[in-house]
Amino acid sequence: MSVWDELVGQDAVVDVLSRAARDARRIVEGTSGSGDAGPAGEGTPAGDAHGAMTHAWLITGPPGSGRSVAALAFAAALQCTGEVPGCGQCAGCRTTMGHTNADVMVVATEASQIRVEATREIVQRAQVAPSQGRWRVVLVEDADRMNDFSANALLKAIEEPPERTVWLLCAPSSEDMIATIRSRCRHLGLRIPAAHAVADLLVRRDGVDPRVALEA
Repeated sequence: MSVWDELVGQDAVVDVLSRAARDARRIVEGTSGSGDAGPAGEGTPAGDAHGAMTHAWLITGPPGSGRSVAALAFAAALQCTGEVPGCGQCAGCRTTMGHTNADVMVVATEASQIRVEATREIVQRAQVAPSQGRWRVVLVEDADRMNDFSANALLKAIEEPPERTVWLLCAPSSEDMIATIRSRCRHLGLRIPAAHAVADLLVRRDGVDPRVALEA
């Protein structure tokens, strides 16, 4: 079972992220000539080339679109040691999807804001080189909850990222992030999946009766 299997109705997004994961592997192995693991140029969105790896991603979509699912699956694909990135079977994939990979930091909050003190701590932890995996990945759910001070603290980290550190920012809309962060991230927009796509997942994963799954 691939890490992409639960990201339903997002074929174009899966294509981009899986290509980027393959490019990331070539970067780690020193065989890539197309990827960009460093910061984008001033005023230039990171990773313009289709499928190219870059160090900062902004993944947006309405509630229910699966933006956090997409980000976690991508994080797993980056840590994957299987034959194809995102195999879902290797230790890198399994520990990331299980939230136990030491090199993948998932930042989630129930508060209305992510304050600057918390952001600075995240940035400091992101400076540490990966201990076991191929990349240090920082996945920020609800990145739109950063206030102006937090966003500016994050901007500095994105502008000068450590080697092999990847930022995955999730938000409902790109407009929810300050323009300077948007300009330094590669943007992927998700949509609400079709009902039949979600029903197929329920049947495949949970064994739900097809008619019941579609009604649900």
